[in-house]
Amino acid sequence: MQGKLYLCATPIGNLEDITLRVLRVLKEVDLIAAEDTRNSIKLLNHFDIKTPMTSYHEYNKIEKAYQLVEKMQKGQNIALITDAGTPGISDPGEDLARICQESGIAVTSLPGAVACITALTMSGLPTRRFAFEAFLPREKKERACILSLLKQETRTIILYEAPHHLLKTLEELYEALGDRSITVCRELTKKYETVFASTLSGAVSHYGKEEPRGEFVLVIQGKSFQEIQKEQQESWENLTLEEHMTHYESQGISRKEAMKLVAKDRGVSKREVYAKLLENS
Repeated sequence: MQGKLYLCATPIGNLEDITLRVLRVLKEVDLIAAEDTRNSIKLLNHFDIKTPMTSYHEYNKIEKAYQLVEKMQKGQNIALITDAGTPGISDPGEDLARICQESGIAVTSLPGAVACITALTMSGLPTRRFAFEAFLPREKKERACILSLLKQETRTIILYEAPHHLLKTLEELYEALGDRSITVCRELTKKYETVFASTLSGAVSHYGKEEPRGEFVLVIQGKSFQEIQKEQQESWENLTLEEHMTHYESQGISRKEAMKLVAKDRGVSKREVYAKLLENS
């Protein structure tokens, strides 16, 4: 029989957040693949887990994935752990899971701590719809492209950032998105956990004076539908009434229906649109 891949969530700071199921599986599997064995050995020693470990990280993720798949095809069960949190979320675990699926190896995930959801739930911002972006790209063109897309994002946005890049990232977000609400979460579940609710301008000012320390999760308010509607209405107002009608009629929409749509876009009655078109003609 083939083995299985277990994606095991580990604590993001507080060791008490590990689950009983993860502890059992880490003891029972044949091998643990860890992002950083030097970091993970501390966790295993704390819980007296003697299972052999091997390294699986960003720089060997494809080659090593096929080696691990071969072991599972021969019947070994393997647990994957990351430095902190849930494997596959902003780390090379997603590649191993994909290659296992492609190779017919069963994959299961043992839920637990994940920084993005922890921050979202304590942010005070809307949680029903959210966009997780992890770390923004470092390459300038790709970064600018992502920031441009985020400007129109209506969902709550979640980002990760390191302390030495935090202030620059906040400044870029303020420039790209405007002065949105933001909750800056630091050192989640650890002794010095802090939650700073402010605006982007307030966060820039705060961290311009206070040196950032620790790992950060940024939870940012999405663009409101009211803003979008206002922008759309302003864009329609740049068209003449005839051009606005042509926009819809060129799509095969009847003149009567086009008048309804134009009236809705401009926030006026259909009767006003009809009267204005008569006057212009």
